[in-house]
Amino acid sequence: MSAYYTVEVWKKDRRVSKKKGGKRFIESIDYVGRPKSHVRGCAEMKYPSDKGYIVEIFETYVTKINSMTGKEFQERYDTPYYCSPSSETYWTM
Repeated sequence: MSAYYTVEVWKKDRRVSKKKGGKRFIESIDYVGRPKSHVRGCAEMKYPSDKGYIVEIFETYVTKINSMTGKEFQERYDTPYYCSPSSETYWTM
């Protein structure tokens, strides 16, 4: 399986309360088949930290266990808990 990475770009913003993290979301970019170091380099070149950008890199797909069958499956890292077959909430809806 190829490497899948998702880059989330945030920017420090004083208008956003510290309670909410003090940053605002800019964009999310998916990369396929690139090494993590290359992905980080591209993202930091486009969004430099000295301009207030925050770059976070995640593996796009994570392995979880289905709560009904016990089998492993892959889903996106940002799938809400209640929409994931790994949660009991998913099966009770």
